Amino acid sequence: MTTIDPRALRDAFGSFMTGVTVVTTLDPNGAPVGFTANSFSSVSLDPPLLLVCPGKFLSSHDVFAKCSHFAVNILSEGQQEVSNTFAGFKGDRFAKVDHSRGLGDLPLIQGALAQFCCETHAVVPAGDHTVLIGRVQEFSHAKGNGLGYVGGAYFSLGLEREIDAKEPTICGALVRSNGHVLLEVHNGRHQPLQIAGVEPGGQRNRLAQGLSDRGVTARVDQVYSSFSDAANALHYTFFLTTCHDTPAVEGTKWVPVDALPKLTYTTQAIHDMMTRFAIEAQEGNFSLYLGDAKQGDIHSLNEGAR
Repeated sequence: MTTIDPRALRDAFGSFMTGVTVVTTLDPNGAPVGFTANSFSSVSLDPPLLLVCPGKFLSSHDVFAKCSHFAVNILSEGQQEVSNTFAGFKGDRFAKVDHSRGLGDLPLIQGALAQFCCETHAVVPAGDHTVLIGRVQEFSHAKGNGLGYVGGAYFSLGLEREIDAKEPTICGALVRSNGHVLLEVHNGRHQPLQIAGVEPGGQRNRLAQGLSDRGVTARVDQVYSSFSDAANALHYTFFLTTCHDTPAVEGTKWVPVDALPKLTYTTQAIHDMMTRFAIEAQEGNFSLYLGDAKQGDIHSLNEGAR
């Protein structure tokens, strides 16, 4: 029998783009408990069923495995901190997050895109998780975009649509692997891999195809930086990108993350971005930059394990 590497399998599962939910219930004493999950799926319309999969490693696993009712809150974009709180905060999670009470006094997260109050329909043990199937008794749904999650990182579909609608853009990839970044080298100057002449719309897909055409097999993750550079009258969008065990292709080299700030780059704006990337990569806490080459806004896009 072939031995499967759990870490590699988790990475493969993580390539499936999902939304993010917070699942809640009440413990036997009536206190609210909850956890973050992207293992959510609709199951049936008639009867109305959905499922989530609490892991057996959760301190609240037994509460959910034995509960008679639970709620699923689909988070909206911008609710990364809510997700992070219910994924890892060890104190009173509900004290940090605005919430209300729904059917059966179930805790509901304020600002969630959709909320489902469920009666437990079935509980199925499944390896290191439990499949918790709920029958929807009441739900609400608001307009907006959900919080996205892929490859261990959040992304914003609404933001990517907004970026796609802008002027023609040069797309770039901060290709990461084992503490290194793959860079192009032009006359001693460096830059992330770039695909020039990209028209508005579908930048993620065009970048993935452009990388593949150059012999780079990589997963395109979240947007990392989007800015206009008046010095050359161009707009750039760079994506975080992950690959495994890929050799440097012609005209490129792998550079250790801690060496990035010391290099000479093709533009000052790219130097500033790569210096920020080096700092954030060491902290494991990436952010999104929107603006121009000299000033803009930083938006938190914390990476988190599920």
